[in-house]
Amino acid sequence: MAVKEFKFTGTSRTGQPVQGTVFASTMKAAQKKVDDLAERHAFRPRVVQKRQTFLYKVRHTNGKIITGEQKAFSAEEVQSALEKMGLEVIRVQKKLLEFQRKPASGDMILFVRLSANLLKEKLPFDEVLNLLVNDVSSTSLKQVIRDLNADLKSGTDAQQAFMKHQHTMGKFTAYMLGIASQTGNMSEIYEATARFLERQNEFRKSIKSAMVTPAITMIVLAMVFVWYVWVIFPETAGLFEGFGIELPPLTTKTLAFSRWMDLNYGWVLLVCAVVFGAILTFVKSKKGIFMIHRNLIRLPVIGSLLHKLNIEIFCRVFAVLYSGSGDNISVIKIAAEACGNQYIEFRVKTVTIPMMVAQGAELVHAMEASGVFTAMTLARFRAGSETGNVRNAALQMAEYYEKETSMKMKSTVEMIQTLVAVIITMAIMALTVISSEIALISPSSTDFMKF
Repeated sequence: MAVKEFKFTGTSRTGQPVQGTVFASTMKAAQKKVDDLAERHAFRPRVVQKRQTFLYKVRHTNGKIITGEQKAFSAEEVQSALEKMGLEVIRVQKKLLEFQRKPASGDMILFVRLSANLLKEKLPFDEVLNLLVNDVSSTSLKQVIRDLNADLKSGTDAQQAFMKHQHTMGKFTAYMLGIASQTGNMSEIYEATARFLERQNEFRKSIKSAMVTPAITMIVLAMVFVWYVWVIFPETAGLFEGFGIELPPLTTKTLAFSRWMDLNYGWVLLVCAVVFGAILTFVKSKKGIFMIHRNLIRLPVIGSLLHKLNIEIFCRVFAVLYSGSGDNISVIKIAAEACGNQYIEFRVKTVTIPMMVAQGAELVHAMEASGVFTAMTLARFRAGSETGNVRNAALQMAEYYEKETSMKMKSTVEMIQTLVAVIITMAIMALTVISSEIALISPSSTDFMKF
């Protein structure tokens, strides 16, 4: 659920005004956070306001009418800001329907990639944002860039400013770009984030190519198969049955299936809808996603590919953050969250990190205990630990697995396409056998004389 910004005001025990902001998905959650803060810091909350979009209409000093929209916590806040600019406010009202769609992955990649390139040229970050706000096509991303620029100019902490938009930019992207401003290698972190997003987008396209098209083909094939057996075939075979001719066994069973479908198609559709809905609900649930991620990396052929891709992302993020942050625990946690597999993330957070914190275990031993890292990854990290160059070891594994997964993905896509072609061929053969069996029927003149 999207994270929204809420502003609260209140008074302390001494009567001093208190104000601040919290981030939450709903007003109820925001109110709870404010109440917790009030109890911890001993103040009395009065008002909690959500940051919303307001539409305004103003008259410029030259007489020109200008309309636009602005995000704020209240209409009064917008009106005050416009009046300070010397504009005559005609109308300020809340935007009734406010939809903020996530920008397309291509727009997000373009923003991060161009930012990385401009930062390499030593341009100030505020100038980078001003240049890019006109180059992105996504309306929602334009608004994010404007908000970031305004927040950073007002003195808001960079990480907090970016994390406000994690529902739009993605949690990992927002976190990486946020901490980039707090390190000395801002352009490097932007470059690594851009490369991560590009790899993620490339992988998703490969998965769609490998799975989506074959899945649609299989669904259509199943529908055609059922339609032929249920509707078309009985029209032909039924003619022979009408003359009382003995039918071959496969034809008899096919006609029996067709009649059963005639009587129970409503129940069949209902059961299919219920099963589909249950599967969809399960797949979208936290438990369902966890179980899918746990079993995905255990699948033959493609499981190993997905597993190595997750490890590649873990190692790449680890290498970037390890160079800019001395907190190994925080680095491991963020790398696990970024890897894209909730089972790996769970094992790292519940096994690896506790072993390092509570038991003082070394990095490689704690990683091995999680049971989610490949033997090669552990070997490289072990060598890196012994030579004191863990960052390079992680980077080497990321580069190696990137090349390996890129090559194997092509062969995997071809294998899946071949498998689908075989299944289609078998289905066509089955339909051919069912249809050609009718040719074996040899009615005698006696059969026709009955009628």
